[in-house]
Amino acid sequence: MTTKKVIPSILFFLFFISAFAQTARVKGVVLDEANNPVPAANVVCDGNATTANENGFYQLTVSANKELTIVFTHTTLKKISVKINLKPNEDFELNPVMLANAEQLEGVVISNGIRKRVEGLTVIAPDVIRKIPGANAGVENILKTLPGVYSNNELSTQYAVRGGNYDENLVYVNEIEVYRPFLIRSGQQEGLSFTNTDLVQNVDFSAGGFQAKFGDKLSSVLDITYRQPKKFGAAAEASFLGGSLALEGVSKNQKWSAIGGIRYRD
Repeated sequence: MTTKKVIPSILFFLFFISAFAQTARVKGVVLDEANNPVPAANVVCDGNATTANENGFYQLTVSANKELTIVFTHTTLKKISVKINLKPNEDFELNPVMLANAEQLEGVVISNGIRKRVEGLTVIAPDVIRKIPGANAGVENILKTLPGVYSNNELSTQYAVRGGNYDENLVYVNEIEVYRPFLIRSGQQEGLSFTNTDLVQNVDFSAGGFQAKFGDKLSSVLDITYRQPKKFGAAAEASFLGGSLALEGVSKNQKWSAIGGIRYRD
């Protein structure tokens, strides 16, 4: 009876020793670039995990006779992966050096393509102005489609806003007020808009509630800004009703720039 009890105990003991002999231990100190200990570094391998203490020391039990990958991670340092293959009951010392987790950013180019939106201000893209159909190609064709804007003659570029008169609309070009920009009387036909859309960068329109810097006009404000050339460019357009040519360029030292255009309408 006693012999029967001793044999299973011996077998269990031998199995425990065999299982214990199939493991190994990895230990060491996690360091940074200045060879300073890295506390709280995470160490993961073979499904087991541990954390380095305040002195950067860690110890982890792993499987032997097996190729494993031990991973070191930290919130402020780059991850390190090391492959190991240890013998049974081996003590392996590994002192990894973790690099700073810094990334080199590419050059950032800041452009003025994004404009700050102002309440009550309608921003009109120059491309839309050039493509909209109408008897008179120009910004006035779009203005007539906006709320509160009307015109009593589709062949005229003049417009009125919210019951006001035609001469109660303020027009700015490059921050300079333009008096009587249409140069005609109400109801007369016109051939060209005073604005050359091939040269325009920004078109802002406000039908009320505009800023005090625009003065005391009663109806609306049309603020037009011509673009500043950055390189040489040319644009040409021709049709049965007329044509246009626009040129722009800058000097080699980028100190001088010029922009101009010619238009003809039959």
